[in-house]
Amino acid sequence: MTADAVNTGISLGMPQLPAPDFPAEVRARLEADAQEVIARYPDSRSALLPLLHLTQSEEGYVSRTGIRFCAEVLGLTTAEVTAVATFYTMYRRKPSGDYQVGVCTNTLCAVMGGDAIFDELKEHLGVGNNETTPDGKVTLEHIECNAACDYAPVVMVNWEFFDNQTPASAKALVDDLRAGRAVEPTRGAPLCTFKDTARILAGFPDGREGAVEASGGAGPASLIGLRIARSESPHAPVVRPRAETGTEGGE
Repeated sequence: MTADAVNTGISLGMPQLPAPDFPAEVRARLEADAQEVIARYPDSRSALLPLLHLTQSEEGYVSRTGIRFCAEVLGLTTAEVTAVATFYTMYRRKPSGDYQVGVCTNTLCAVMGGDAIFDELKEHLGVGNNETTPDGKVTLEHIECNAACDYAPVVMVNWEFFDNQTPASAKALVDDLRAGRAVEPTRGAPLCTFKDTARILAGFPDGREGAVEASGGAGPASLIGLRIARSESPHAPVVRPRAETGTEGGE
């Protein structure tokens, strides 16, 4: 290796060896699950996204072994699978914690306190963005948008909502997660581990009693505009019902 290569961090050594396979019993179990997923689609290639979640439910991230598995069962190249796995942020590229704690740092959440929450959590946990605590419990990351601006600032844990957070409440939240204490989302289903969440995202049923019913729908803050429009709130309606929008003369 030349001095220039050393200085630039370029490796001129042997190429990376092929990824190892899953152990035989794990491979057999995942293949059975994969065939169930593939059967949902007219084209097997369409099953790639849920299969990436399936492999993530096994290892907690999408490893080279997981990429090899998806490629083999779908008849794709590992380059094709890697292109998809590296495009979507929900697929982790390195081992992650039991709880993915995402802090929205997009515009509204940021100005409402999201930036302060993220900065204090980094200091409190002693980790940076996309890093995991030494106990393997929490992976911290900033998220561009949690699609919950009406509850800003928002923190998500394994994609469940924790609304209207403050630095103090967010630090208490991660402390509870690391200590194994029960934590209830502001709305939505009860928490489960990241691996369990990944299996649900792969399209397998959530077998926890009452979890599906607890998912619910939009909260009051999301529906206030609709209530005003329907005159279901003390405020005056801001739009007229569609049937009343015609003008005199039948236009």
